[in-house]
Amino acid sequence: MKAFLLAAGKGTRMRPLTENTPKPLLPIAGKPALQHLIDSLEEMMDEIIILVGWEGEKIKEGVGSSEAELRFVRQEEQSGTADAISYAERFVDDKFVCMNADVLMPKNVLTDFVKSFSKTENSMIGLAEVKDPYNYGVVTTEGKNVKEIIEKPEDPPESKVNSGLYGFTEEIFEAIDKTEKSPRGEYEITDSLKIMMEDSNIEHFKIEEWHELSRPWDLLSTNEEIMKDTLDEDIRGEVKENVHIEGTVQISEGATIKEGSYIIGPVYIGKDAKIGPNCHIRPSTHIGSDCKVGAASEVKNSIIMKGTQVPHHNYVGDSVIGKDCNFGSGTKVANLRLDDKNIKVIHRGEKIDTGRRKLGVIMGDDVKTGINSMINPGTIIWERCFIGPGALAQSEIGPESKIQ
Repeated sequence: MKAFLLAAGKGTRMRPLTENTPKPLLPIAGKPALQHLIDSLEEMMDEIIILVGWEGEKIKEGVGSSEAELRFVRQEEQSGTADAISYAERFVDDKFVCMNADVLMPKNVLTDFVKSFSKTENSMIGLAEVKDPYNYGVVTTEGKNVKEIIEKPEDPPESKVNSGLYGFTEEIFEAIDKTEKSPRGEYEITDSLKIMMEDSNIEHFKIEEWHELSRPWDLLSTNEEIMKDTLDEDIRGEVKENVHIEGTVQISEGATIKEGSYIIGPVYIGKDAKIGPNCHIRPSTHIGSDCKVGAASEVKNSIIMKGTQVPHHNYVGDSVIGKDCNFGSGTKVANLRLDDKNIKVIHRGEKIDTGRRKLGVIMGDDVKTGINSMINPGTIIWERCFIGPGALAQSEIGPESKIQ
């Protein structure tokens, strides 16, 4: 059997993190997000076909497989999910698994789905239970079959939604050929599925656990859960004397953990990173390659990407920090409202309730902060900004801004 992974989108809702990095390569628990999918599928698949678009070469270079053959197919122009899936027709000659590359599921869930799909002659959709089904394609069922698919209903009849995991027979391509553009000018896979249902059954499969990477803060909850499930203890770097390590901690080759550092797993520390002396790394933290977390600094439940420096007297909590950022001494990130309510953000001009009680900063690449600068909870800072000494950063700060 073959798998077809959809990774061609620009990931605009994940900006500023995806201004320079394609969404499938955003780091989670020590690996690019897409690599987690490949690792879960490779033992079950003869070939994994990955549809790429923007920055496709970076994706090709950033992932790999030792078990399955990888094939990369380029989509020049995005015209909806159904159009994207149509690219698989040239490469599959039987039923195949298809899924969005921005949805991560535990290996056991994917294994059970593939087993169930292999036993039926029908297509299959993975369904997940959510609290806010009005934001998704809601699916009603009758017995083992899908009865109806309703896209983003105002009054959802069910809490089961389309998870973005499919098992398709070749009938899907006939349905796509008959699919017309939607009012928003795209070929929607939900329309294709409705066409299929006129002549054949589509079965459903219950997804017990899934992680959708839709907005930047989704990386934090996904990183936390996947670290619990997949991170292995593996210390390859240099650990100096008087370092305290407990829990599951992975330290990559070339990394150095200096005296007095206190690390509580699960924690991932990338290649050639410099940690300490006398710093505190708390659980669910991913520190990328060539990063530094230095003296009297504390990081918890955060993702810090390649080359970023958090060198002295800094606090970073519940945050996602882009590549090659530099924190001035004393820069502090606040991650909790004083009234203890959910963190609301302004993201691309839209006010959004993140659903998170704790959220620090979402920071793009190449941001610099001056000494003793302060960052309010739920702040979003776009790339190449400068936050001056003693300045307060809050709300949404556009690219190349200077806050004094």
